[in-house]
This record gives sequence, C-alpha cells and structure tokens, in this order.
Amino acid sequence: MTTTTLAVLVPLLPFLGAAAGLLLGRSAPGFARPLAVLPTLASLVLAALVAARQGGGRALDAVTELTPTGSVPVELALHIDGFAALVAVLVGTVATCVQIYSTGYLRDDPRYASYAALVSLFTSAMFLVVYSGDLMVLLVGWEVMGICSYFLVGHYWETPEARAASLKAFLVTKLGDVPFLIGLLALATEAGSFRITKILGAVASGSLDHPTLIALLLLAGVAGKSAQFPLHTWLPDAMAGPTPVSALIHAATMVAAGVYFVARLLPLFEASRAAMVVLAVMAAVTMVGSALAALAQDDIKRVLAYSTIGQLGYMTGALATGDRGAAVFHLLSHGAFKALLFLAAGVIIHAAGTNSLAAMSRMRGLRDRVPDAYWTMTVALLALAAIPPFSGFFSKESVLGAAEHVVTGHTEHAPGAAGWTVLVAGLITALLTAAYAARLWLLAFRGRGAEAPDHGRQPLVMNAVLWVLALPSLALGGLAFRLLPDWFDGQDLTPTLTTSVLGTGVALVGGIVTYAAWRHTTALADRTPLGAVAAHPEGDAGLVEAEAIAAHRAAYGDLASAPDPSDPGRLLLGPVHRHAAAGFHLDAVYATLFLRPVQAGASLVRFLDREVVDTYVRAAGALPRLLGAAVRRAQTGNVQTYVSALLAGTVVLAVAAVLVAAGA
Repeated sequence: MTTTTLAVLVPLLPFLGAAAGLLLGRSAPGFARPLAVLPTLASLVLAALVAARQGGGRALDAVTELTPTGSVPVELALHIDGFAALVAVLVGTVATCVQIYSTGYLRDDPRYASYAALVSLFTSAMFLVVYSGDLMVLLVGWEVMGICSYFLVGHYWETPEARAASLKAFLVTKLGDVPFLIGLLALATEAGSFRITKILGAVASGSLDHPTLIALLLLAGVAGKSAQFPLHTWLPDAMAGPTPVSALIHAATMVAAGVYFVARLLPLFEASRAAMVVLAVMAAVTMVGSALAALAQDDIKRVLAYSTIGQLGYMTGALATGDRGAAVFHLLSHGAFKALLFLAAGVIIHAAGTNSLAAMSRMRGLRDRVPDAYWTMTVALLALAAIPPFSGFFSKESVLGAAEHVVTGHTEHAPGAAGWTVLVAGLITALLTAAYAARLWLLAFRGRGAEAPDHGRQPLVMNAVLWVLALPSLALGGLAFRLLPDWFDGQDLTPTLTTSVLGTGVALVGGIVTYAAWRHTTALADRTPLGAVAAHPEGDAGLVEAEAIAAHRAAYGDLASAPDPSDPGRLLLGPVHRHAAAGFHLDAVYATLFLRPVQAGASLVRFLDREVVDTYVRAAGALPRLLGAAVRRAQTGNVQTYVSALLAGTVVLAVAAVLVAAGA
C-alpha cells in the first residue's frame, strides 16, 4: 500500500467510525466502545507508518482537483513533511488514549455513544488539518473542530455552565474565524492558489502585495483557535465539559491547530516584520497574563486551562522568532504532559465522584487514594515547570534559545524587538509556571481541605493511560532534541547554556518560593484561631492570607469542612490575586465594550420597531376600520331611512344647482 493511500486512510477511518457510532450508538450500544477505540487506534498505527516512511526526508505531495472553480482552484492535496508526520502521531496517540480512558471515565454516561462519535470526528478533522496541502480543505477541518468542540464542551447540557461555555467557545472562535477566512481568500487571490506549496513559492518570489495585512488577518483566527490574547477567554470556561475532552482539546487538536497553521505558513509571516512583532507581543502578553491567572485559580482544571494558554504562548513566541522547529518541538512535548495532567485530574475528580471537588482548596488525603495519579501528575508537573531532565525542559529551552539567537544576531528571521520580547516574557513565565505547578501539587496532594468521599478505585484503563503518557513526558525531551533536527529541516534544538541556566534557575526559584509561602500560610493557619484572625485590621502586617482564612471559616462555619486555608497564591500575588482570579476582568471589558452596546442597540431597534414602525402599521389599519365603522352605521336595513336619505341628497343637489345657476 502506498504512503499516499495510508495518509488518506488516517483521517478517513475515524470519520467512518464517527458516522457508524452516530448511526448505531442508540440501536446497538454494545458497538459504541469498539467503534470509538478501534478506528482511532488504527489511524495511530497508520500515522506511525506514514511517519516511518516519510522519515524526515523530502515532503510527500499528492493532489487531485475536487471540481473546476473557474478561478482559484480548490484541490484535495496532501503535503506531509517531518512536521506533519510527527504532529499526526501526536494527534493519534492522544486521541487513542482519550478514547480508551473515556470508556472508563464515562462508562455510566447515557450519552457516551454520541460523545465518542464526536471525539472521533474531532480527531478526523485534526488529521485533515495536519495532512492537508490546500488551505480550503484545511479550513474544512478547522471548522469541523469548532463545531465538535461546541457539542463536546456542552456535553453536560443540563448544567447552565456547560451551555454557556459551549456557546462562548463557539462565538469567540468564530469571531476570529471571520478575518481568518478573509485573509485566506486574500492570500489565495494574490498567490493564485490555495495550495500551500504554491503560496510559499509566491512568498519566496515576492509576489504578494499585502503580506502584512494578510498575516494580521490570519493571526486573528490563530488567536481564537489557539486561545491567545485577546481571544483566549473561551478556554478556561470550556472546562465545563468532560475532562477527557479537555485533554483532547488542549493537547492535540483544537488549540494546536493555530500554532501548526502558522508553522506551515511561517515564511508568509516572516515576510512582514510588523506581523512578527505583533506575534511576539501577543505571545508575551498571553504567557505572562495566563501564568498570573493560573496562580490564582482554585479549580484544578482552570489552572491547567490557563497553563495551556501560557504554553501555547511559548509556541507562538518561538514562531515570532522564526523558529518553527522549536515551536513544534514544544507542541509535541506539551501535548504529552498536558494530556497526562488533564487525565490525572480526571482521575482525581472521578475518585471524588463529582466535578465540584475540582476545587483544590477542598482537597485532602488524595496522595494515598490515587497513587497512580499522584506519581504521574508529579512527572507531568515537573515537565510543565521545565525541570531537567523532563521533556518540558528541552522543548521550553529550545524556545528560549531561539529567542536568544535573535537577540544575539545569530539569525535574521525576526526583528530584534521580537527576540527581546519573547526572551524576557519567557523567563518571567518560567518563574510563574514553576510557582503555579508547585502550588497545584501542594494543594492537590498535601492539601488540608475537607476530605472528599471515597468512591473506590478507578477503572484500570484510566490508570493505565496515565502511565502510557508518563513515558514521553519523562523521556521525550532528552531523545527528541537529538533526533528531531532530521525531521525539522535540520534545525538545531540543543539547549544553550545561557538560557538553560536562566530558565532552570528562575523555575527553581519559583518552586522554592511557592513552597516557602505554603509552609508560612500552613503554619499561620495552625496557630491562628478564628477570632484572632477576624480581629486583624485590614492590611495589618500584610496578612492577606489571614483575611483569606477568616473568609473561608466565616463562609463554612464548620471548620472540619472548610476549604484549605493554606493556599499560597494569595500571599504570592497580594493585591493582584483578586484580579488574576477573575482573568483580569477581560470578560467584563468585552461586556462593556461590545456586549452592552450591542444589547443597547438591539433594545433601540426593538423600541423603534414596536413604538414607531408598529404605530404606523396600526394607524394604517385603524383608519380604514374607522371608515368602515362609519359606513356600517349607515347600513341600517330600513328602507324608509334609505328613501329619506335619497330625498335629502336630491334636495341638496337641487339647491346647489340653483345656487350655481344664480351665480352664473
């Protein structure tokens, strides 16, 4: 079987599995799990075969014209290089793990069949995005992922949070997709084709007249899909969906699509220095802002959501420095440890038997109850914090190294301002990432909140998947930075000494300071009675954490069931904590700038419609009705009345005629 045929089957199999699952899920529920797992697993095997055959060598291109368009052709094209081959393996691995994990996590869910079919369709769409060599075909996969995320995030549609989150995810990403589509059409018009290879050829020859405008339009779609500032607000709310969906969206599909798209078309963005600076600023604001927000969240899934936003900021930062190898390397590494983090969080939630126990301040005694989640999440958090020798260290250092190369003038793919912006923001984010990773670990596994009810040991498949994903989280980085250059155009991914020392140093500082703050707040909680805490004047000795203890205990009354008062986040962030916990009020800003004016305009239109337009309509109907009523009064049915009126009319006409004649 040819490589092209194998590549076509990779997205086709999960699509067929999704179709069969939707058709047979209700009538034959016993087929739901095989139809969910087997096609996705087969696609993973085929994607691995495609990657082995491609081997990091010359890109595989195959094309057939779908239909004559009369202008710019739309073609069913494959373009598989080293980047595409490895990203497809990542997608297949995470999707397979999620499907297997879901058989245990959602084993009692009555809507499992439709859920599994949508996950398969989601996977098929991402494979299409990865392998597609035509931008319009890529757009099809792009939009199918959007609609699948809408349904999957709203899986628990009985809850208002899930309904609101799914709608918000759909609308915010569509807000970015509108300029994205305009940018695609403008790009194809100037390049004369939707084919990626032809577009890159046009960029190399300088045939594009408006590269900056096109790049900025495309960045709007990327910001929405990859949850970058300012269109990132949908991702934390999307945690209302099932936890395996979060793993799939965050690790391998939805949010990865934007980064991957920019990596495929990076020469287009490099043609505009302004676009590269905008990309760098967007990445920097996203990295730092999301890390601060993660440090203030109480819900474990929202911490991980903001973490994803920040790690995607690293990837876009690498692209802003012109190094797509570093960006995709971090995408692969992040996909492994972020999927592990979410699925381990799912084990914790499953052990508690309710999503409400995702609040870290309410966790207690979980280390011994979920040992598999404890050890694997520890590995994943160390990878997230970029502690050597875990995978996140090597991939994150490749990003910082790429920024250093721009700063020191070793590459001219990006302006120096972009390099400085990414480097400084990357180091600050490394400090904050280690801080919120340490905080999550301390509160989740050494917390002092109310002990959750024990719902027994989790299904074997859930724990087995955790250990499968722990292997690449532990070992991928050390092997990959030596092997990946052959797949990534020969780009060197070896960590540099300067950024390695700086990055690891600030990460260790972040973790140590967080641990010290946790010890301080824990000791304070142990020795401070409720009355003494409440008696502290506001701001006395900077005891922000004391106010938190008073608030917790006053709210819950029963100290045995109160949340953990030893959260170090308040102490570390101080007055910033309240704003960071609310995502720096960006949703409120959007409501003020956009939502309320639109609602006011809608109210005005409704008023004009009801009170002005409808008034004219009612008047137009009332006048004939009044005239009809007057005429109806004259129709009495009395012959004498009619004769009298006739005679009166005759007299009036006669008098009028006489007067006219006399006047003449």
